[in-house]
Amino acid sequence: MKTILITGASTGLGKATAKLFQAKGWKVIATMRSPENETELNQLSNVFLLPLDVTNADQVRITVKNALKIGDIDVVFNNAGFGLVGPTESHSEEQIRALFDTNFFGTLSVIRAFIPYFRERNKGLFINTTSLCGLVSNPQSAIYNASKWALQGLAESLSYDLAQFNIGIKNVAPGGIKTDFTKAMQVTEDKAYDATMAKMMEGFQDGTLMEFTEAEQIAEVVYTAATDNKDQLTYPAGNDAVRLYAKRLKEGPEAYRNNLTKYLNLQSPYESQ
Repeated sequence: MKTILITGASTGLGKATAKLFQAKGWKVIATMRSPENETELNQLSNVFLLPLDVTNADQVRITVKNALKIGDIDVVFNNAGFGLVGPTESHSEEQIRALFDTNFFGTLSVIRAFIPYFRERNKGLFINTTSLCGLVSNPQSAIYNASKWALQGLAESLSYDLAQFNIGIKNVAPGGIKTDFTKAMQVTEDKAYDATMAKMMEGFQDGTLMEFTEAEQIAEVVYTAATDNKDQLTYPAGNDAVRLYAKRLKEGPEAYRNNLTKYLNLQSPYESQ
């Protein structure tokens, strides 16, 4: 029986992934900030709950140690994260650092904790939840985009370093997901950006910039990444992620950005120079 450890398993994609892997016959170690509040996963066989705040380095070390007492771990799914939307200058310093502490440094902390174990076993796989926003850019989400682009670059570079130890690393990049993620997303505002924000929300509603997929469908992509034995770094997940990533690759990053600028009814700052 193979085992997967999942961070951020209390809701949304993390919980859907835990349930899918359990149904597929895997042992699941589901970690979350408050496992004592979980009422569903703890009813399933071969699912073990452990506390984990990925921003707490001491707790990362303790939880990894306790997880390995449960048994050998084959896959680590780094899913913990949250969103931040709004103009960059409207975010507080605390919000920006908190986002990176969870989305980037928290993921990195878990990866670093498991590398020695995977090296000793000469096998293992990391899967990270990145985002469509780590493959293409969207307005009003520069800091969130940056955290996910950072994960994309981290995984690509690490893939070279880890390959010699038979350790894989993959990114699952969802577009919109029908979960509580958007409810928990932090939003800051500046009226000077109202027109851009309105256009972005229009793009979410009509599917131009994002569509929303059930978490269970995205979990299937995670399962594919864990079991297909492919040397593949990036797995766009959801119709919007597949479509828009293909569009960016086809057009090239400059043309994609220019076309999105036109969609947003923005004038290039260089046209009048």
